[in-house]
Amino acid sequence: MESLDTTILNTGVPTIAAALHVAPLSMKSVLASYTLSLAVFIPISGWMADRFGTRRVFASAIGIFTLGSFLCGISTNIHVLVADRILQGCGGAMMVPVGRLTMVRTFAKSELVRAMSFVAIPGLIGPMLGPITGGLIVGYLHWRFIFFVNIPIGLIGLYMVYRHLPDYREEHTDPLDFAGLVLFGSGVALLSYVLEVFGEHTLSSRVVLGLLGISIVLLVGYGIHTTRAAHPLLRLALFRLRTFRAAVNGSFVTRLGIGGIPFLFPLLYQVGMGFSPIQSGLLMMPQAIAAMSLKLTMPKILARFGYRAVLVSNTVMIGLFIMLFATIGRGTPVWLIVMEVFCYGFLTSLQYTSMNTLVYAEITDEQASGASSIASTMQQMSISFGVASASLVTAFFIPDHARSSPTQFIHGIHLAFFVLGGMTLLSTIVFRELKSGDGATVSQKKEMHGG
Repeated sequence: MESLDTTILNTGVPTIAAALHVAPLSMKSVLASYTLSLAVFIPISGWMADRFGTRRVFASAIGIFTLGSFLCGISTNIHVLVADRILQGCGGAMMVPVGRLTMVRTFAKSELVRAMSFVAIPGLIGPMLGPITGGLIVGYLHWRFIFFVNIPIGLIGLYMVYRHLPDYREEHTDPLDFAGLVLFGSGVALLSYVLEVFGEHTLSSRVVLGLLGISIVLLVGYGIHTTRAAHPLLRLALFRLRTFRAAVNGSFVTRLGIGGIPFLFPLLYQVGMGFSPIQSGLLMMPQAIAAMSLKLTMPKILARFGYRAVLVSNTVMIGLFIMLFATIGRGTPVWLIVMEVFCYGFLTSLQYTSMNTLVYAEITDEQASGASSIASTMQQMSISFGVASASLVTAFFIPDHARSSPTQFIHGIHLAFFVLGGMTLLSTIVFRELKSGDGATVSQKKEMHGG
């Protein structure tokens, strides 16, 4: 439901922008507000799961997300839509980390890559069906059905949770770090807001710099707070573990580049190249199909080559593929676009599986909830910043995007692809910190060589 919602919305961005009388690039606030809300509320997901149990928290998350979807569907302007997306994010914040925490506590580390790869396959139905579903909805129905489609899925999800989800909880939980939540949440929210308004001339440069300074002070204040708090919100001491540090930091930098791609593709296809929403949706499908069909081969790749070799080489290829997207234009054959997007889908899926499982290579059972919260928080922060940076870079290359011609629009997005590809290549520096044997307990590399 969560991935379906995001991919449908990406396809419907131009149509919703026209209906709400705003520029297409202004829709980034609708996308970024959701991922920002995830980043703010994910930190408490691990604590809530330990305190109230995975089943109750997961069910509440689905209920809040479904309610937020209904409210989004009846929104009348972009400001109300942004507020309702934040409510959706409150529910979505509990889904991924609590589900991932349930997986970590159910399966042994040696089975984790296979288990997460298998569980990710039905989750990829959303990205596969989302683009074409979004195209059909905006083409033949009303854009509001983009959000209403979540309601029956949410109701089925609630039934499935109460029938099948294990209920893990801790007998004793530490008190919630309210001071840490305020410092970290407000710092991240303010930083994301600065990224959103920067370059739009809605605030003076002095005000923007002032807000940026305040956000940095709040985040530094949280860092100092964690050294003194008995039970900090996010246990930054986990970053002393090399595999955890490389997985989280590398994931953050990688997603800064990758995170903006789903936002740029519909704009390139529909605004720049003149494709219909349905055609745009069909061109987004190969990425999800590749990720789903090749998901079960990824454990074998990790077992054969190890995390360091896979992450370093794969990140380089992803960065180059993003730059390759700058060759897509009006004269590009559809079969070539499909091939490029299919290969990109496989590479990004391998990257996500590798980064998400490496997080737990050296993590104990007691540290699992904290590790899941930190990894999911950083992941969503990077996606939020990725959308903001993609829009910012595009707006820089297309100063007057409201009046620019399709050719100018395509050229601006092409330049943005080069910048995002370069940002992705930078994350190889982080992954080079890994050693050849890191993550062997998760990838089963030792068992394979021993056999």
